[in-house]
Amino acid sequence: MIFNFEKMKEEKLENFKGGEKYIMAKMYVDDNNRILKATLPPMASIGEHTHDTSSEIIYILKGEAKIIYDGKEESAKAGDSHYCPKGHSHTLINNSNEDIIIFAVIPEQ
Repeated sequence: MIFNFEKMKEEKLENFKGGEKYIMAKMYVDDNNRILKATLPPMASIGEHTHDTSSEIIYILKGEAKIIYDGKEESAKAGDSHYCPKGHSHTLINNSNEDIIIFAVIPEQ
């Protein structure tokens, strides 16, 4: 199956997972996975959440993000990946002046 994110409808998700501002996302969702490409504008965040039934892999395509994983702060830049296993929590924060673009896969388990 091929995904062409350029042809997908983009959604504006306000205060995603309780975060600040909004994210712009193009997503494929089925019963097994959520696959997305998203943009976080400056000062936006994905709220802290726990992966109770899934894990998540995030690849930073552009920008630099602050990630809080199980209460510990990490920094990720373009080319880095972040993994949040099932049962763990994380948040992604854009405290820069540029957009962050991510690719993420969230498989249900």
